[in-house]
Amino acid sequence: EMLQRWGMNPVLASSGAEALKILRDSSRSATPFTLLLTDIHMPEMDGWTLVEWIRRQSDLRLPTIMVLTSAGQRGDAARCRQLGIAAYLTKPVGQSQLLDAIVSVLGPRAQDGDQPPLITRHSLREGQRSLKILLAEDNVVNQRLVARLIEKRGHIAVVASNGRDAIQVLEKQKFDLVLMDVQMPEMDGFEATAAIREKEKSTHRRLPIIAMTAHAMKGDRERCLDAGMDSYVSKPVHPVELFEAIDRVMSPSGPVYAPAEV
Repeated sequence: EMLQRWGMNPVLASSGAEALKILRDSSRSATPFTLLLTDIHMPEMDGWTLVEWIRRQSDLRLPTIMVLTSAGQRGDAARCRQLGIAAYLTKPVGQSQLLDAIVSVLGPRAQDGDQPPLITRHSLREGQRSLKILLAEDNVVNQRLVARLIEKRGHIAVVASNGRDAIQVLEKQKFDLVLMDVQMPEMDGFEATAAIREKEKSTHRRLPIIAMTAHAMKGDRERCLDAGMDSYVSKPVHPVELFEAIDRVMSPSGPVYAPAEV
């Protein structure tokens, strides 16, 4: 239910054997699985055996693997690294912790080539950075929804009801990031972004801006990037997509869309 609320499409398996059959069937299709989330303690075939078997199958398209356990054992972390497991979490797992782990293992920094460090509840807690985020959105329901997602992740959300208000708030406060709705009254997201980028020419600093739009049409992403925004998410906003975009633009390598020379 949590995964569905986040816009994902979970498929359930009640045993390791059933999981293997589902993986085999999906590997032959055009839509293989992106993520495998498995319990360690299962009857007949436990999670370790399941992962070992998957790793031996050269004909399977391998998903990213996360494991859950109700009781951690000495040597589990080393075993995870040996098997190429991306995350190891102890149960019960909270919603924010699970979401953080999924975003971490599927995000851009996890795709850099070298095996990334094992994600655990401790690394999630140590690596979390609180951001101050300006949310420019005119719809009250969307304001509450996105602000709640931001705050549950440990960040600070400040709301502006249109582009003009957003620019006024930026003149008084400093932010790490802007979530900018594209369609707003008085001043839309494109106009507000243009005004922000114009002011930045004298400061030599660039504020990451992520566009939010209800019109997920071909060419929208390119239009947003060409307008000076750094990334793009469609509405209704899915938490995984939102935090992947935030992680991408806030990564040490900087925005995916390079800033213009000033």
